[in-house]
Amino acid sequence: MSSDETVVSLSGVDVHFESESGSLNPFTDSQTVRAVDDVDLEIAENDVIAIVGESGSGKTTLGKAAVGLQKPTNGTISYRGQDIWQAKKRFSNPDIPFSEIRRSLQIIHQDPESSLNPHKSVRSSLEQPLKKWQTHLGPEDREARILAMLEKVGMSPAHDYAERYPHQLSGGETQRVALIRALLMNPDLILADEAVSALDVSLRVEMMDLMLDLQDSFDTSYLFISHDLSNARYVAEHADGYLGVMYLGELVEFGPAEEVLQNPQHPYTKVLRWATPSLEITDATEPPVRTIDIPDPVDPPSGCRFHTRCPHATAHCRDSTPESRSTDVPDHRTACYRVDDHSEYWNAEPLEGASLDR
Repeated sequence: MSSDETVVSLSGVDVHFESESGSLNPFTDSQTVRAVDDVDLEIAENDVIAIVGESGSGKTTLGKAAVGLQKPTNGTISYRGQDIWQAKKRFSNPDIPFSEIRRSLQIIHQDPESSLNPHKSVRSSLEQPLKKWQTHLGPEDREARILAMLEKVGMSPAHDYAERYPHQLSGGETQRVALIRALLMNPDLILADEAVSALDVSLRVEMMDLMLDLQDSFDTSYLFISHDLSNARYVAEHADGYLGVMYLGELVEFGPAEEVLQNPQHPYTKVLRWATPSLEITDATEPPVRTIDIPDPVDPPSGCRFHTRCPHATAHCRDSTPESRSTDVPDHRTACYRVDDHSEYWNAEPLEGASLDR
C-alpha cells in the first residue's frame, strides 16, 4: 500500500533527442524526436505504477528519466524534494548526495544477462552492493544474506546457484538474480523496464508475483514499463496500483488501474484495451481507430497527437492541444476534450471518418 510520501516527482518533463534526417548530405540539419513531452508524474512510497504504450511511445525514456539515467531536456525530476540533476553537479552541495540518490533508484532490464558480468559468479555479483552499501556486514553475514535471498526467490539449493555464472542460468533465473541485486541496494524505487517481456507467459506471472511479494519485505516502489497491457494490468491491479498510458511521448491517461481499464476515457486507451484478448472486451467488434498507421515521432501531428487515428476527432482536436484534466474519479486524469462537456470540441466539425458519438 502506497503512502503519501513522494519518492520521485517529475514536473513538466521533456526529453528530446536529435535524430539524423536520413540524408546523405552531411550538412543536412538533424531532426528532433520528442520522446517525452511535458509529463507530470509522482511516485509515492510503496507505490506500483505501470506505464504502457506502443513501441516508440516514450515509456522507456520516461522510466529512465524517473530513475536519473536520462537527463531531461526541460522540466525537473526530484528525489524526495532534491533535484536529481542539480545534485549531480560537482559543486552543488545538495541536501541529498547524488550517490545516495543513485543507490535509491535502481533498474531491472529486459535482458538482465547483459547487465551481469559474465566472468563473475552469482555470489560475486550479489556481493558488490553489500560491500559498497552495507559495510557493517562481514563476509559471513554477506554470505548468509545472499543465500537467504536466493532461497526466497526459489533458487534452491542456494549454495549451488551462488556458484553459477550467468550463462548457466535460465532467463527467469537471471531475472531473479537481477531483482535480488537491485533489492540488496535497499532502493526506494525500482524501474522494471520490460522486465518480464522476454519470459514465457507462465514465468511472467511468477516473476510479477515475486516482485510484488518482495515489495512487502523491502518497502520499495516499482515503475513497471511494458508494451503489453495484459502484463501492465496484472501487476498494477494486483498491487492496487496505477496505470499510465503513453502515446507519442505524452501521458494521455493515468489513474487507478481498475478505473482506467473498466472506464477508459482516452480513445487510445480504448484501442489498447480492445487489442488485449485477455481483457475479454465484447462491446466492439472493430478496432476503435480510423487508421492503424502510427505518425512519425519526428513530426508528430498538431493538436492532439492521436487525432489522426481517433474515431471521435474534430477540428478542435487537430488545432488545439488538450491538457491533462481530472475525471469524476479521484486520481484519474486524461488528455482528451471529450471529458469536458463545455469544451469547444463539441461544437467543432468531426474530421473525415469520425463522429461525436459518446
